[in-house]
Amino acid sequence: MMATEQDVYSRQGFGSRLEVKGRVGLLIVDFVNGFADPAAFGGGNIAAAIANTRQVLADARKHGWPVAHSRIVFADDDADLNIFGLKVPPLTALKQADAASAIVDELAPAKGELVVSKTVPSAFFGTNLSAWLAQRAVQTLLIAGATTSGCVRASVVDAMSFGFRPFVLEDCVGDRAQAPHDASLFDIQQKYGEVLAYSALQTQLLAGPVD
Repeated sequence: MMATEQDVYSRQGFGSRLEVKGRVGLLIVDFVNGFADPAAFGGGNIAAAIANTRQVLADARKHGWPVAHSRIVFADDDADLNIFGLKVPPLTALKQADAASAIVDELAPAKGELVVSKTVPSAFFGTNLSAWLAQRAVQTLLIAGATTSGCVRASVVDAMSFGFRPFVLEDCVGDRAQAPHDASLFDIQQKYGEVLAYSALQTQLLAGPVD
């Protein structure tokens, strides 16, 4: 974004900073085989984001942070075909048993981690994710995943709407094209959450909960 655009947002009061507060949780959005494959839905910086998320997931497990994953799964008979599927018809091929809809091996869910299936961009819409996080007293939600301009952005907006503090890990989210990735991170920082590299958060996060 040009400096003048940042100036406009700053002058109008956008972009206030959020601090880590309360218990931390981790949401990994749609890091599935199909989005890791440039021949399917991947490309851009998604592969690098997946690689970077490995350390975040390891730290989450080490420190006992609640971890949730999401994946897109349409019904085998397409009974749940929706507008998302009409806009991007190849997504409807992501069925329960399709390898492309499975979470990548390096981030495979462990016992006790929530996996939500969805047919829309947001990991919150029509799932039990919000209740699951609330039951575990999560206030600050780290977010990784793909794509930045699609399912990540939609999940961030819903996380904020449900009262969670979204922290988007900029080195752990990816998109098939750079321009929508950059624009979405700018928009998230101005309106919906915090955008930081994981390394910039580690000291604060690993210090423990802040009430």
